[in-house]
Amino acid sequence: MTGNWTIARVLGWTTDYFTQKKLDSPRLDAELLIADALGIDRMRIYLDHHKPLRPAELADIRARVKRRGRYEPVAYITGSRGFWTIDLRVDPRVLIPRPDTERLVERAIARLKGAEAPRVVDVGCGSGAIGLAIAHDVADAAVIGIDRSPDALAVSKANGAALGLEARVEWRAGDLLAPVLDDGPFDLIASNPPYIPSGDLAGLMPDVQHEPRAALDGGADGLDLVRRLIADAPPLLKPGGALLIEIGHDQGPAVKALAEADGRYADVAIVQDYGRRDRVLEATRA
Repeated sequence: MTGNWTIARVLGWTTDYFTQKKLDSPRLDAELLIADALGIDRMRIYLDHHKPLRPAELADIRARVKRRGRYEPVAYITGSRGFWTIDLRVDPRVLIPRPDTERLVERAIARLKGAEAPRVVDVGCGSGAIGLAIAHDVADAAVIGIDRSPDALAVSKANGAALGLEARVEWRAGDLLAPVLDDGPFDLIASNPPYIPSGDLAGLMPDVQHEPRAALDGGADGLDLVRRLIADAPPLLKPGGALLIEIGHDQGPAVKALAEADGRYADVAIVQDYGRRDRVLEATRA
């Protein structure tokens, strides 16, 4: 980038560069990174499109563009991600929250409607996305977030503090449900566990390769942790309480069969996301 650069010129150049890199959303990525570098919102890019950029501003944009050109996710570059009704800080210690997971949050909030002071567990909480979204929207919910990664817990704790939810959200380190074995019963157990088959990891998009492998690898068929959650959740759920697990789009029939075979769930359903793909196991404790 040399010569006189306006916001509009940088936006055009960056969009073209990201297009050459075959990124999925080159224009959006360019807008987000330029806005982040300049400390403005995306609308201001177009309102000030003829504004010339100072050398320091251009350098900040260039640094972000280089990182994205190496397929680093935009959320890691900007350090934030919007999810449900909240904003979360994210970095390479945690998986980036996806819109698909909002379907699980939607179902969880619907299940908790009318419950008095519901108790919720978010297993494998990562950035805290699921638990914090529920706590934010269900005013009297008490949430316990669990993760085996101390680094992930540090991120989730920081997000909880930033959202002012420390009084109703507790964080515990440990493997799956082990940290709450003596604390049931709960109204709802939610999880977005690793569910990608180990053999598929190498073929994931370059962006995803930057995310923590432990948050992606679900074992040989992707269902190692799903099986454990289905088996371990019933004693910790109230009668009528729910287990919600995010799953891969092609895992619905296998996961439904696992929950039905368990025999301790009164109702088992696979909920589709808004792309009409299987996305969430919803199993009700008998």
